[in-house]
Amino acid sequence: MSNEELLSIIFKSGTRDNSVKTLAYNVLNRLDSIKELKDINYETLISIKGIKTAKACDLLASIELGKRINQKYTSINEIKIVDAYSVFEYYKDILSDKKQEYFYCLYLDTKNKIIKDKLLFMGTINQSLVHPREVFKEAYLVSASSIICVHNHPTGVTTPSQNDIVITEQLKKVGNILGIKLLDHIIIGYNEYYSFNENSKI
Repeated sequence: MSNEELLSIIFKSGTRDNSVKTLAYNVLNRLDSIKELKDINYETLISIKGIKTAKACDLLASIELGKRINQKYTSINEIKIVDAYSVFEYYKDILSDKKQEYFYCLYLDTKNKIIKDKLLFMGTINQSLVHPREVFKEAYLVSASSIICVHNHPTGVTTPSQNDIVITEQLKKVGNILGIKLLDHIIIGYNEYYSFNENSKI
């Protein structure tokens, strides 16, 4: 089936002024390629001629379902921490298409089982924003024995910035003092990652 036919099935019907095929065409005509559909948002959809709230929500729900089907892991608790790659496999589905930086922290018990993960910061990650106090406060609340930090580079390039290096050093030092070890800091890019631990930087 063509992309236009698949969209027509999702939309189910047209409107008084536009057939369902016309609605599908209007959406596809807004994109340079079908891959851009995964990043489309509600505001963009309802700005397209003939697309109202109900049809926009139907399409967005279908896109989200497709993303979840393609995820290797559906829950952070399914991850067995063996190496940085296992963390990358989970977070690449969450972070690969983000347009700004997201900073997560994984909190682990004495057997390296994940207790929880938490999104701590969004935006440009720098040492004034990512404060060890916020990272380790949560560690105490969940009685974590160690942590792994994860953030993305929207550019897709995983080379650590100077800020990344400084933040990692700060978290390592504070963690050693508090007895909550920083196991790794992983940077997610486009189908690749950088691990401070694997590169002997922790």
